[in-house]
Amino acid sequence: MEFEIYFEGAKKINAKVGERIIETDQSVQSGGEGIAPEPFTLFLASIGTCAGIYVKSFCDQRGISSKGIKIIQSHNFNQSTRLIEKISLDIKLPNDFPDKYKNAVINAANLCTVKKHFYNPPQINIKTSEVEIITQDCNQ
Repeated sequence: MEFEIYFEGAKKINAKVGERIIETDQSVQSGGEGIAPEPFTLFLASIGTCAGIYVKSFCDQRGISSKGIKIIQSHNFNQSTRLIEKISLDIKLPNDFPDKYKNAVINAANLCTVKKHFYNPPQINIKTSEVEIITQDCNQ
């Protein structure tokens, strides 16, 4: 899979994924217009939404309604390191959710692929290369 990251203007940086565009922007406080999530916000949201798809699939496979299920994600930010040191997911289940599946839902959420990447992070390589600029002669 390949993403094409391009600059839209101001502080807007977008990613083209196939035919889809993922838009990002910086907050107004960071010099952006605040019209799209910041890249780091999308990163954090990927954790909860990934856990969510595993919870939803668990319910679907058992014929359990997922209506009313919410995941509340919170973060503990370390001021000295300027990094998040703890992420918590609280799966809010409706009152009629079967008790026998409550621990299994937690196990399902733990299958999240995004979370698994924290335990075995990928190597990230960054390089530069030249862009081929194609110019067209208007006199042809």
